Formats: sequence, structure tokens, C-alpha cells
Amino acid sequence: MSQATDPGPRKRRLLPRRKATRAVLAALLVCVGALGWSVSGALTYPGDDSTAARLAGWAREHSLGVVVDKLENIRYDLDPPKVGGALSADAQARMNQTAAAQAPPPGAHPEVPLHAPMRPLVSPALKGEGVYRTLAADSKGRPIVQGTYVRPDAEHTSYEAAVAWISTKNARFQLHPGVREPGGTFSVPPNVPKGQRTGLVATWNGGFKVSDGGSNGGFFLNGRTVGSLRDGAASEVFYRDGSMKLGVWGRDVRMTPDVVGVRQCLELMVDGGKVVPDIDDDSKWGATDQSAMYVARSGVGVTAKGDVIMVVGQALTARTLADLMQRAGAVRAMPLDMNRAWPSFMSYDGRTDPTDPKPTNILDFENPPERYYNQATRDFVAVYAR
Repeated sequence: MSQATDPGPRKRRLLPRRKATRAVLAALLVCVGALGWSVSGALTYPGDDSTAARLAGWAREHSLGVVVDKLENIRYDLDPPKVGGALSADAQARMNQTAAAQAPPPGAHPEVPLHAPMRPLVSPALKGEGVYRTLAADSKGRPIVQGTYVRPDAEHTSYEAAVAWISTKNARFQLHPGVREPGGTFSVPPNVPKGQRTGLVATWNGGFKVSDGGSNGGFFLNGRTVGSLRDGAASEVFYRDGSMKLGVWGRDVRMTPDVVGVRQCLELMVDGGKVVPDIDDDSKWGATDQSAMYVARSGVGVTAKGDVIMVVGQALTARTLADLMQRAGAVRAMPLDMNRAWPSFMSYDGRTDPTDPKPTNILDFENPPERYYNQATRDFVAVYAR
């Protein structure tokens, strides 16, 4: 009887092994399930972000930024920007629109004239290259948002960069949070909702992520701070009266009772009207080596009069971005976000419906023109006519 009921030494050893195996499998299933739930959340959150942008963002949020950077480097090496060539038909058509731009009739709006043409970086210039035209006007017809197109350098002649200029005297500025960046709850919505669009003339993207430290600075809005406002950081600063300034935190701008918003990102690229001496230092403007890559980038600056200059480009390095902002008239300028998913500048035309103006992308990137009418995943700036 003892032989019939005794499982023997071998079976006695297998029972705990089976229990351990089941425990490991159960733990793996829990991990896989949690991973799937986490990735699923990244793929289904509100907004217009592409699948690639969502997965890259998820990876960076889970300490896989090094892997994302490596994959981006490999993709860049496999498919680098084209050297030489001509603009596409769409790009040339955009540039041709500026060629037809005419100054307002004498005496029409002398306080907001169209800018003199910007000197292109490539010679000879194409038809309309560097010529400003009206992108958005206020209710009096004053061209308070103007824009132009140029090729960014003499080698990458099949790409465009866009330059926008905004009259700060005739505009007011509002910093908005994003649903996921910087995250949290704010009194300002993560979009420009219906009922709050009258007078909207422009929007542009935020900078490197604050929540993971990539911006090397902080975000402040209506009394709430994410990250830390860092002395020496390049900063967009927004005031209670709707005005905006840009400069070095602690030197040009600082916290006062009138400040309602601050968006910091890295350091100034243009200072004192000159491109900073360390503009070619790769470690300062993003992941190692990526500052020298010709990729989509954006930046914002201010002129000596305090007007805003915004630049977005399809194939820019840190240096060519800085050169463009300086040539456009910026005396101080800072980088914003990069790669196709994030840069944007939209102008808005309210002539058909002032309460719901039509958005237009100044350049084509991944997100649609309605990006900031929908819930935005990252912070942005909205501009209204005064």
C-alpha cells in the first residue's frame, strides 16, 4: 500500500517546480498585461498624434529614450535629407503666393506695414522667396501676422523653411497646457474650444518635454508649476495683460505678480542679435549628434521692438534654425520642439466666420491644421488680435 500511495522522490521534487513555473508564468502574464494596458493607453489618448509619435512618447516616458534616439539615428542614416533638387510643386506654389503680395494702399495701415523682403540664404532667390504676405489680419484689416518662405541652406534646396512675424502691439498671447505635457490639471484648457476662438490669429507648438526633464527647465501657468523654473533657461513669459516677452530667466525675465505663464526650453540660440558661439555643441540642443541632423525643427524669437519671430522648417540643424531666426530679425531666440510630429505654426482666417476662424498650416507636418481645436497632447501658445 505504501508503494501505491507514495509519489516517490522524483514526483515530490516536481511539485514545487511546477508551482514555481506557474508563478513565473502568472507574473509574466501580469507584466505582459500591464505592458499591453500601458501601450494601449498611449495609442488611444485624445489628440491627433500619429502612432509613431505615440509609441516614441510612451518609450521616452518609460526610460527608453536612448532606444528611441538610436532608432531615429538609424532611420536618419538610412534615409537622409535629399541634397540639391528643386522645391515640390506645392512648396513652390506657397512661395509664389508671396510673390503676389502687395503693400496696403498708402495710408491704409501705416502702423502695421508689410515687411521688406527677407534676404534669402540661397542665391539666386526664387520667385517670391523671402517676400512677406499677410497670414492673418485683425478686425480693422491690419496685417498683424505675416509670413514668408525661404530655402534653409544652399545644399538642401528642395526643402522650405517658413518665417512668421507677429505684431505684439496688436496681439495678446495665451499659454495653454497639453493633456499629457506637462500633464495635470490647469484652469486653461488643452485646446482652443468653441466659444473662445473669436479673434484667434495664430498658434505655435511648445518645446522639449518638461515632465521628463528634456527641456532643462520648467512650465508655470496660473500658479501651478511643473518641473523647476531654472535660472539661465531660455523662457517665453506671458503676462496678465496678454503681452509676452522672451529671454534668459533671471537676467531678462523673472517672476513678478504680473506673470501668469512661463515656458522654458534649453538656452538661447540667438542672444544680443548674434547666434550664440556654442551653437554647434551637439550636447546642448537635443540628443547627442541630433543637433547636426537636418530634421524638422521650430524656434521662436523677439525683435528689438519686441515683436515675435517664429520659424519652422522641414530640414534644419540647430545652426540653420538659429541663422534663420537671426536673419529674420530676432535679437533673442530659443529652440522649441523638433521632429515631424511636433513643430507647427497655424494662422487663422476669420473672415467667413469670426467665431470659428479657419486654420492653415504654414508648413505641412504630421498634425492637421485643426490640431489645437482638438485636445492637444502638448502645450502650445495661442495668439489673439487685441
